[in-house]
Amino acid sequence: MSGFSTGIAELVLIVGDVPRSARFYEDVVGLEAVSRTGDEWAWFLAGEPGTQQRIAVHKGSLLHEEHSPHPEGHRFGNVHFALEVPRDRLEAAVEHVQGRGVEVYGPTHFDWMNATSYYFYDPDGNLLEFWSREA
Repeated sequence: MSGFSTGIAELVLIVGDVPRSARFYEDVVGLEAVSRTGDEWAWFLAGEPGTQQRIAVHKGSLLHEEHSPHPEGHRFGNVHFALEVPRDRLEAAVEHVQGRGVEVYGPTHFDWMNATSYYFYDPDGNLLEFWSREA
């Protein structure tokens, strides 16, 4: 697309248990919680302080769900997303996740983008990636 720039402002994950997922994203992934509304929503910062990049966990439907081409109950499938971690903090981030009892896969090296990634799953089966450019 030309003429304007775009970027991710938010990512909403549909989960089975918001408090459980909120604990995972705060304690295991290390995201900073910014808002919780009981059992329906939890919001986290997903970028540098001062940015509007956020990740949310939510139980229930979203706006315009009735227009999804997928059958009810499967309108939002499992997702994969990567969180960029500074190279000098990548190993510590992986050790932190492993220290919380979560199995981590990798490292996977990508020559084409000169990067290293590690992968792990959240409690709802979403595949997360800690990604870092090589120095």
